[in-house]
Parts: sequence; structure tokens; C-alpha cells
Amino acid sequence: MSPRRLSIAHWAGAAIVATSVLSVLPGTAHGAADGLAITTQGANGAPACMLCHGAQGEGNPAANFPRLAGAGAAYLKEQLDAIASGSRVSPVMAAIAKTLEPAQREAVAQFYASLPLPLDTDRLAATALQSPKADDVGAWLAIRGAWDRNIPACNQCHGPGGIGVGAHFPSLAGQPATYIAEQLRLWRENRRPPGPLDLMASVATRLTDAEIDAVSAYYAGLPKTADPLATQASTAAKAKP
Repeated sequence: MSPRRLSIAHWAGAAIVATSVLSVLPGTAHGAADGLAITTQGANGAPACMLCHGAQGEGNPAANFPRLAGAGAAYLKEQLDAIASGSRVSPVMAAIAKTLEPAQREAVAQFYASLPLPLDTDRLAATALQSPKADDVGAWLAIRGAWDRNIPACNQCHGPGGIGVGAHFPSLAGQPATYIAEQLRLWRENRRPPGPLDLMASVATRLTDAEIDAVSAYYAGLPKTADPLATQASTAAKAKP
């Protein structure tokens, strides 16, 4: 079988598995079902989301595509709307977000929010209790911050180990380092909405390039579950009567 055919077969199989798993997940609403169709088949000429973000929303670090699974629906919808309006710069996503109707963007956001977050939250929480070395810039910024320059610890908003908090502070652990760094620089250049209380824009402007790269690498290197499909299957099994 050629690599192209193998790739198509892989995605087709993954879509079938994702559909069967999600059919038994608790709380999968009609909006999430519409989101599933868009993520696996595309809509209005836009490609399927899974082609870049993975069959389970796990992302693709090698290609700099972020993980979407388990992020807050409000946050994801806000980002899609911002990209569609142009207030958040994203050359790859701009045409796709504009192609989707507002209701479709909301359905996609709800779908990805309904997926389990593929992170080992216990291990991540443990990393937040560790005392970072003074020369480990990334860990220090994430856990302690730099209060002499009015830079709070990233974990204060994004949770211990960057697991994410609530609907508006996404998880950072295991996201591609280049993606995190890119977003911090977009905030610094006023090319992304500033976020709740304008926090991200103000923080990013106080970080040096070296600090941005260091904290991005720190979060990218944190532990995460190796197999998001296994996490989904486990959740589905527990949901069976």
C-alpha cells in the first residue's frame, strides 16, 4: 500500500473509532454531533479539522498544530470568531474560520470541549510542587513568575502544571513549543485579542525572546498521556451501564 493510501486509511479508521467512542460518551449533545461531522468531513468547502488537529483533537506538534481536546468551549469559540474577524492573526486558520458559519464554529468548539483532556493531571500537579532551579528560566516563569517585572506565574491562571482552568484559560502542558511561542509573540505584537483582563498582552510585552522560548519549551516538555485514544476508550467503557 502506498504512503498516501495508508494515510487515508489511517484517518478513515480513526474517524470510525472516534465516532463509535463518542457515541457512548456522556453529555454528547446535538451540537457536539454536528461538530463531529465538521471535524471528520469538513463543511462549506473547509477541510476536516482532524487532518491537522488529529482524530482525537490531540494536535500535531511536528507540524505546529495545537491540541484542542478538552479545551473550554467558550475559549475555542472565542478563538474561532477572532480568527474569522481577523482580530487574531492565523494565516492557516483564517480562511477556514471565515468559511464556517457562527453556529458551525460553536458546534466545533462544543465538540472539542466534550473530548477528554489527554493529560496526566496527577503528574502535572506534582510538577507544580517542585522548586524550580534559578537557572531554569522556563520552569521559574511557569511556577514562580518574575514579580520584580510584574510577571505572574503562568500556573496561577493556567493551573498547576498548565492543566488549564475553567472555560477561558486553556491547558499549556504538552502543546507544541513553537505554537506557544508564536502565540506569545502575537500578543506582544497586538495581533491577538488580549484575553481576560488584558493579562496575556501585558505579560507577553514584558517577556524577552529568550524567556518566551524557555517557558514554551518548559510546557511542551511536561508529561502527558501517550495515547489519547486509550483515554477516550477508557472513558467510554466507564460510561457503559
